[in-house]
Amino acid sequence: MTNQPYDGYQGGYDGQGHDAPYGQQPQGWPGQGQYGYEDPYAAQQYTQQWQGQTWETQTQQPVSAPAAAETAYLSPVGQTPAAPAPAPAAAETAYLSPVGQTPAAPAPAPDLAAGSGPAPGYGPATVGGNKRLTDAQRARAEGRSPIIEPGMQPAALTALLGLLLAGAAAAGTYALLVPLVALQAVTAAGWFRLNGMWPARQGIALGFAGALAADAALLASGRSPSAILGTLGVWVLLALVLQLRSHADPDERMYGLMATVAASALAIVAGGYLAADADAVTVGAVAVAVAIVVRALPLPTLASVVAALLAGAGGGVAAGSLTGLGTPGALLGVGATVCALIGHRVASYDYPSRFVHFTAGVALPLAAAAPAVYVLGRAVA
Repeated sequence: MTNQPYDGYQGGYDGQGHDAPYGQQPQGWPGQGQYGYEDPYAAQQYTQQWQGQTWETQTQQPVSAPAAAETAYLSPVGQTPAAPAPAPAAAETAYLSPVGQTPAAPAPAPDLAAGSGPAPGYGPATVGGNKRLTDAQRARAEGRSPIIEPGMQPAALTALLGLLLAGAAAAGTYALLVPLVALQAVTAAGWFRLNGMWPARQGIALGFAGALAADAALLASGRSPSAILGTLGVWVLLALVLQLRSHADPDERMYGLMATVAASALAIVAGGYLAADADAVTVGAVAVAVAIVVRALPLPTLASVVAALLAGAGGGVAAGSLTGLGTPGALLGVGATVCALIGHRVASYDYPSRFVHFTAGVALPLAAAAPAVYVLGRAVA
């Protein structure tokens, strides 16, 4: 609605509720000209004056913008807060990450050939289901060898345990039980750790119990090798029953079953030293002790293996001359050395783990050589 009179109406409004005759209409509102147009200067004299109390602006502290350091994002404990980006870089940081998260800088592409870091997608397990990889699997994914040989210290322990077996076999059957039981316990524990299953007390205890049962059956049967086979069959069935009662996933149960059966079998088969002839045990244990020490020398792999075989043959001849086996002791020494090198190789499939090297790396060479000692000892006796 405007203040201009309507041209088609001849009357007007006198401001008191009556129509004014034509020609006596008001000349417009205060501040308006004769024809109702705005007068920019006339409105100043009708300005409303505020008579009430007002806020005292001089006593109030002006609100200033908080300092950037006080409003900076506080990073979690143990992490250094990132420095604020300079003003010219504001356009580059226009993207805002979700609340409570700091935008991460793009990581450089890893150089797998140089071994600078893990491959993309390989890392620790997450809530989202990222699979955890063992050190050996990560080494394969990055192009590195997953085989790390145990070294000289585990080889020295293997040699010490082998010499204890050789001396105890010469002393008598029950004396042989002491180093043999120690060998069987370390074999069961080392195999579970080699498979990345630690702690696995139930499986280790089951494998070790199988070894003790086999030793008892050997002593009860007059050191008959059939006691080893019978115990092995019973323990495979027992491991199967225990795994069927497990509430784990099917894949995990199968993996646990295989590890339990293998650990039990190796520990039970190590009882072959108790079934073998005493002289054969002495020759075979001495050959393994010498060969494993030579294998740990810093030589190329092929040269080291050849040197270990020669050392095993020499150790077999030397021990055979002391026990009465004579020159055939070289054949027994070479056979035991071949089996020991296989066990040594199996114990190297972990990248790297000192616990594996000081359990499986110590026990597997001697445990794997037990069947060869029994078979070849009966052949050359």
